[in-house]
Amino acid sequence: MSSYESFTDTQLISHLQNGDQGAFTEVYRRFWDKVFSVAYHRLANQAEAEEVVQEVFLSLWKRRSNLQIRYSLHTYFSAATKYQVINKQSRGYFNAEKRNSLEDIPEQGIDTTELWFSERELRQELDKHINELPVKCRLIFKMSREGYKSNTAIAEELDISEKTVEAHITRALKILKDKLGAGLPLILYLLSK
Repeated sequence: MSSYESFTDTQLISHLQNGDQGAFTEVYRRFWDKVFSVAYHRLANQAEAEEVVQEVFLSLWKRRSNLQIRYSLHTYFSAATKYQVINKQSRGYFNAEKRNSLEDIPEQGIDTTELWFSERELRQELDKHINELPVKCRLIFKMSREGYKSNTAIAEELDISEKTVEAHITRALKILKDKLGAGLPLILYLLSK
């Protein structure tokens, strides 16, 4: 199995597509901690983050024969983890709503297997619309959501007020919601960063 350690991501993907369990084990070894870290950062709950890790890798194994990774395994796992977090948050939100005896959510509101695009499609769709944002709005949004900077840090770096930063982020979220026709899970994802 140690031979897998020298494999590139491309080689691992090729072996994985052929059902090679050793390649899967190596992929898991290389990426489980990154998947856990992203999930934990978003959920702030160790048990839920561990569930996300299992769901991401189980999905990878189930889809191995049809697997098409356009960029890199790192990008794939980043998108796959965010997708699973969205699903977990949406299930949690809707379960909380039901517990609070609010109106039942129509069946069409949630279908966990087909609720959102595949991980790759979701990432592409988000990237496309983020890149279409007005320049300053896009810059601030990316600093906040991808750079994990606080509104205060962004305001200081760009020499603008925090209110201006908030306004740009709010505008970006509204534009993305409108363009994506986003449901609650995607909005929760965007707000949770």
